[in-house]
Amino acid sequence: MTTTTPGAWGRGKLLAILAAALAASLGLLVGLGLFVRQVLTDEAPDPLAAQETAPAQVVLAEAHLPQEGPARRERIADTPMLTVDDPRAYRQGQVTTTVTEPLGVPSPTTTGPVDVPTGFPRTPEGAVGQLAAIDVSVIRAMSVPATHEIYRSWSTGGADPARWVMAGNVTDFLTAAGQAGQTKEAGLVVTAVPAAGQVKGTDGPDWVVACVLLQLEASLVEQAQAAYGHCEAMTWTGDRWVIDTTHRVSPAPSTWPGTDLAARAGWRPWSPAPAPVDAGPTGDVTGGTGTWVGPLDGRGSGGGR
Repeated sequence: MTTTTPGAWGRGKLLAILAAALAASLGLLVGLGLFVRQVLTDEAPDPLAAQETAPAQVVLAEAHLPQEGPARRERIADTPMLTVDDPRAYRQGQVTTTVTEPLGVPSPTTTGPVDVPTGFPRTPEGAVGQLAAIDVSVIRAMSVPATHEIYRSWSTGGADPARWVMAGNVTDFLTAAGQAGQTKEAGLVVTAVPAAGQVKGTDGPDWVVACVLLQLEASLVEQAQAAYGHCEAMTWTGDRWVIDTTHRVSPAPSTWPGTDLAARAGWRPWSPAPAPVDAGPTGDVTGGTGTWVGPLDGRGSGGGR
């Protein structure tokens, strides 16, 4: 029996993204075979119809949550988010007429283990920023060994890195792209930019379920874009946020930023928070001026082997 890890990109979605981005490569088309051609030619449902039938997001009402502790954390982690069945929702949709309050996310101020940007404050928004930095670093590398190293360095430990949802995403991506080995080859560029985020819930100042909506782009000869939502429980260790491996979190909806469906799913547009007075730009980081640059936006040279 085949099981799907919650939050995984999914084989069909990966093939569609990669085939659209890399269709000029005959070798890729031959390698992916008939299944890719079926993904590209299947008639997709109307995205507006999907928006009308998608179940509403389950709202976590504070009054109905346990006050604190393991029961509260389990409820926050397990409560399902908006289910999105439309296969085109991750790359397009009706622009929303609703004005959603942006989520002010602080910029990193330094670099932590395995070159992941860090220095985020002990706030729910800081946890969102740290998860985004972890995800962008994984996608920039698009490497199985690097993903394992990042997870070991940025989690509470005790969990097999191979079972992390992002590790599964990376291996599926490399397989579908026909890459030779466990790291993307030179010429294949995959970037990720945080487009939206949300705080699903908190338990005191040191525990947050943070969610990030990333705008992905894959390119070789042609380009294609997609959105990917990812949630993790994050815990404060005393000087930084890390992934809490003891709480598995229900998957986040992957919806194209700025759409009606994204608004219904609870996504708030990403907005850099003002930089602290005593924290200026460090390295490739812009302090509160608008955009993460350099290593944070995932734009690398394509990575060699």
